[in-house]
Amino acid sequence: MLTGALDGVKVLDLSEDIAGSFCARLLADYGADVLKVEPPGGAALRRMGPFFHDDAHPEKSLFFLVLNLNKKGATLNLETVTGQDILKRLAPRVDVIVESYRPGYLASLGLGFDELKELNPELTVTSVTPFGQDGPYSQYRGEEIVNYAMGMIMSISGVQGREPLKHGGFQAQYEGGLFAAATTSMALFGREFTGQGEHIDVSITECVASTMMATQTMYPFMGGTQVRRRASGSMFGHPMPCQDGWIIVQTGGGASWEDLSEFFQCPEMLEERFADRAQRAENGEELDRIVIESISERGKWDLFPKAAEYRMLFGLVQTPSELAQCPQLESRNFFREIEHPELGTVRVPAELFKLSETPYRLEYPAPTIGQHNREIYVEGLEYDEQQFTQLRQLNVI
Repeated sequence: MLTGALDGVKVLDLSEDIAGSFCARLLADYGADVLKVEPPGGAALRRMGPFFHDDAHPEKSLFFLVLNLNKKGATLNLETVTGQDILKRLAPRVDVIVESYRPGYLASLGLGFDELKELNPELTVTSVTPFGQDGPYSQYRGEEIVNYAMGMIMSISGVQGREPLKHGGFQAQYEGGLFAAATTSMALFGREFTGQGEHIDVSITECVASTMMATQTMYPFMGGTQVRRRASGSMFGHPMPCQDGWIIVQTGGGASWEDLSEFFQCPEMLEERFADRAQRAENGEELDRIVIESISERGKWDLFPKAAEYRMLFGLVQTPSELAQCPQLESRNFFREIEHPELGTVRVPAELFKLSETPYRLEYPAPTIGQHNREIYVEGLEYDEQQFTQLRQLNVI
């Protein structure tokens, strides 16, 4: 039987946010043995909606469900001396600790990287924070929209003459988690040669800023920046409404301007006023009107395969229900079903990328609060039943 690429790697996930949780989930997806360590009562992410059937219950956060697949779960109060001692007992038994606390917090508890590497020289600690471990902003809190704004991407998003816009969702957090998982894997690879762990410092804002390479190159060398799109006269490259939704078309690809005219059934597009890029920009509002009128009674699912025949760069804007039934994702087994003790059978986005020899496996749903406490503390650390009960009574676990 094929094993996961990270089989044998043991990870403690102390993070309570999206980015750190996503990092640890990616490691778990490909074989790492990941233990989600939460404060008694559960991590902050459990209180983040949306919730299953709108029931605001800590076991029913859909974010927590998706971001903690394939992990086991235990509770531990790091604010207690006993809790700190337990983490010191766990550290020599693992390869990686993922955390997202404010820089310096773990060190203030005697649990910083320098202290932990004394217990386990091969340990890698991956810290995922809004601005990184040092610098003038390192102690600032951050949220998705803050990282998005500070990473510059908002400055080129939206319409000219209006306020900057943020894309939907939590893309900055997922970027941070992806970068963190990649660098953690690099550190594990490097450890095979050096025998030493590392402290990985991931700044979510820098992850966002790194995606702005085109603009960053343009500004220092040319003094220019990418501009936001015009409110009108610029429909090519931006969503266009049709009968049952929205489509997006890019010029270029294998389709000529004549091909586009035929596809849209718009012979007017071949008139002299649209003969080249400069004239199309000058007459952009009229071009918009012609193109949008031509598709106003055509459906996006009819346009999509037709565009492929013309070798067009073409996309359609899928709704949530359409994405859930997308034949491309279905063919690649992207969604999987998992049985959760509180939610029953749920369908989740699972296999996020494919490895040919060490494939993805969906083994566990997200853990319930403290689900594996007995396994960790009694079977693993060999506390007896009386001690285990005391740990609960003293709010250590």
